[in-house]
Amino acid sequence: MTRWVEDQAPTHLRDDLGDRDAGRVRAFVAVRMNEQVEESVAETVDELKRPRDGVRWVPRPNLHITLKFLGPAVDSHRLQRLTAGLHQLAARTAPFEVAAAGVGAFPGIEHPRTIWVGLHSVESGVLAALAARVETVAADYGFEREKRRWSGHLTIGRVGDQPIAGKIRQALHAARDREFGVSRIESITLYRSHLGPGGSSYEALATFLFQLR
Repeated sequence: MTRWVEDQAPTHLRDDLGDRDAGRVRAFVAVRMNEQVEESVAETVDELKRPRDGVRWVPRPNLHITLKFLGPAVDSHRLQRLTAGLHQLAARTAPFEVAAAGVGAFPGIEHPRTIWVGLHSVESGVLAALAARVETVAADYGFEREKRRWSGHLTIGRVGDQPIAGKIRQALHAARDREFGVSRIESITLYRSHLGPGGSSYEALATFLFQLR
């Protein structure tokens, strides 16, 4: 797949991107925290892990904050067109800071399905506002709007159908007030997700730098 950053002229997305369906891509738009925050989160994940604990822990390279899931099989030409809208959005966006703090789970720590690190915009509501703007841009280019309310969090683990061990719940409770640091968000990225037997891997297709200062 052709990659570019915001200040380079986009070329084209190839038509042979899907393993099964030519030109179809599992894609999403996301932001990432800085290296220091990601390292701190990864260290906590290592502390929480237990052998055969029933949790699919997210490896550090996959840590990201999803703003908009675009779909499991998106036509590459639609992604090409969407980049114009993402470019314009980034040009009208100023960098902002997000603090990563607290460990929790959906629907709750006692019976978790998703384990997460909490996110808190230093300027109240700015991260949620960015997600809403990405949602609007995607809708303008024909992508279906998400019906569920957007919830800002950094997923660090996913739990299957079996209950987790009591030691994991205790460790989650112990980490619930942990602070991981503050990250300056300066861009959004369009990603492709590759599904494999060992889990997902993510490929950055295009990054759009915020230009409003």
